[in-house]
Amino acid sequence: MTLQTSTQATIPPTTVQPSIWQSLMSKKMLICIFTGFSSGLPLYILISLLPAWLRSEGVNLKAIGLFALINLPFTWKFLWAPIFDRYTPPLGRRRGWLLISQILLLVSIPIFGAFNPKFDIWTIAYLATVVAFFSACQDIVLDAYRRELLIDNELGLGNAVHVNAYKIAGLIPGSLSLILADHMAWSSVFMITALFMIPGVLMTIFVQEPALKNGAPKTLRAAVVEPFNEFIGRNGIQTALLILAFIFLYKLGDSMATALATPFYLDMGFSKTEIGLIAKNAGLWPSVIGGLLGGVWMFKLGINRALWVFGVVQMVAILGFAWLATVGHSLLWLGIVIGVEAFGVGLGTAAFVAYIAHTTHPLYTATQFALFTSLAAVPRTFANAATGYLVENLGWFRFFILCFILAIPGMLLLIKIAPWNTIKENEKAL
Repeated sequence: MTLQTSTQATIPPTTVQPSIWQSLMSKKMLICIFTGFSSGLPLYILISLLPAWLRSEGVNLKAIGLFALINLPFTWKFLWAPIFDRYTPPLGRRRGWLLISQILLLVSIPIFGAFNPKFDIWTIAYLATVVAFFSACQDIVLDAYRRELLIDNELGLGNAVHVNAYKIAGLIPGSLSLILADHMAWSSVFMITALFMIPGVLMTIFVQEPALKNGAPKTLRAAVVEPFNEFIGRNGIQTALLILAFIFLYKLGDSMATALATPFYLDMGFSKTEIGLIAKNAGLWPSVIGGLLGGVWMFKLGINRALWVFGVVQMVAILGFAWLATVGHSLLWLGIVIGVEAFGVGLGTAAFVAYIAHTTHPLYTATQFALFTSLAAVPRTFANAATGYLVENLGWFRFFILCFILAIPGMLLLIKIAPWNTIKENEKAL
């Protein structure tokens, strides 16, 4: 409260706020592009390229679905996140850990190409878990860095830019790599894909370490305990539990619907080149437009109302997959469905990530952000592991209808944690 009063006293009421265009062109937004791309690339390798590789080599859907369990590090990353708050390697608390995790990713991703899915499936699973761990470590630091970089009224736009770059990164393993796989060995594909980690490495080297205004936790125990005590003390136990439930459920339906997207396209009769050229690229501009419009609209709507509006669009987009399951092989409908899905998810994710960022306390950025994003990753890990079995038993159409139904509980929780008419809270968030 003292900090807020002091800040308001030093900023004149007539201060001219930068325009949307000026904000988009700022150095901070450029950094958010790099953080999003670097964060998204290894994850999309695991959830998009890896299933496509396994399916093209004859691995069954049940086994591919179980591969979602390799994402466990994203679910449990809050357990070791306090280490990144407590200890400072060379280059700084954020840049140091970031460079370490990025180099480990750059080295480990090409190793996939040394194995054969028919004979080395367990080795591939172990390697995928290691890559997921390195990726989760990178995410912890990137999220903390971005939260410390952006002030509160930049969260909506900054996280929208981050989400856009995150989605665009998916075009590398989900589009370019699939096209390359039709023309060269998978070992070369993984090597080329890994090289796209280099822009993130360069960003880490050249950006500045964020100012440490309040000091790092003095002990590891403090780094572990204090973030949880602060979150519960600030919200109360009941509200805290509702917030955690919302974070778990808001993306559940969407996450499950896209878990086996590439195998779904293959089962609909699309070639890898068609998927690479049409399915992935059809979502590029709708995703960019959806994410940017999400950031801009959040200035007008506020985070609360954005969660409502964007969440509805995100839900409706799931039904597009059910429609494609009935249409079958149609390049036109493939492009339309992917475009609508990308636009809806771009909107929903922008608001969701902004909400998570605003829910964290600046003193405990890495640990609290890791806790919230870990919880959001649970559906992608455990629920998605069952998607292969669900598809085998329900078929694609009924599976996507189920995903739509599972998106409803998260929307209902908005009544409690983000009421539509709580205008002051929205304005405070932005």
